[in-house]
Amino acid sequence: MDYTQQTPYSDPGEYAHLFDALPDDIPAIGAVVRNLLIHYRGGGIEFTGDRLAEIDHRWVSSILATDQRRNGTALAVPREPFDRVVGCCRDYTLLFASALRHKGIPVRSRIGFAVYFAEDFNHDHVVAEYWNGDRWVMLDAQLDPADHHLLNTLDLPSGPFVSAAEVWREARAGRIDPNLYGAVPGPGTGLALNGLWFIRTYVHYQLAHLMGDELLLWESWGTLAPTYTEADAAETDELAALLIAADAGDETATKELAERYPALAPNGRTLITSPSGRPHAWVDLTKH
Repeated sequence: MDYTQQTPYSDPGEYAHLFDALPDDIPAIGAVVRNLLIHYRGGGIEFTGDRLAEIDHRWVSSILATDQRRNGTALAVPREPFDRVVGCCRDYTLLFASALRHKGIPVRSRIGFAVYFAEDFNHDHVVAEYWNGDRWVMLDAQLDPADHHLLNTLDLPSGPFVSAAEVWREARAGRIDPNLYGAVPGPGTGLALNGLWFIRTYVHYQLAHLMGDELLLWESWGTLAPTYTEADAAETDELAALLIAADAGDETATKELAERYPALAPNGRTLITSPSGRPHAWVDLTKH
């Protein structure tokens, strides 16, 4: 796959010209992304109603349309936190990827779990990887490097972010507790948003994003559900092994993933279970 090319999700559409004025250096582009977005749970503001529903923006063009209706200025002009578009880690990464692809820089989104948000739980997370000419550099566009994190968010070292495929492999082997990986720790009052079913879904998200379907983090299709068969789990075992091999540079594994994906892709329709509280609904991925 050519990661310099926009996907339907990252394509800025009629707002592409707004990227022309962006700086060329990676840290400055990340700063612009954080100027445009605010995390729906980690931004310090409680959003409700239509504002919270902004987290369901699927396309970068929709994110930019909302920003321009609200602010109407160049992307680097400072926005007040309340005036930013409400999103999540996936949106920070997708907008960052869109800006870099506009400049011809290869970039892709990575799905997995971060060990650096809490000591006793590993939160689902999406980060970016861009090609610097020599290697893939992993970057967390959501985090401001100026906030003095204990790790370099502009070049994440191996370990703090673990791919969904790696977590699935370790959980299936009994080497880690799968209940310590997810969106929310503990059983909660409804469906537990952690555990093996959650990790399995994220393995399929990892594959989808790798193939240019940069989906939301609350949609499902096919056999993705809290209940699944051992055959479904075995298929995920195979996908996880191929994803791990592809990450290690195995071109045969990369080719096999591309060949398998059409049968595993959403094929134009997913079920949305948004944390915005909107009713669960099937959506057409071909419509903006």
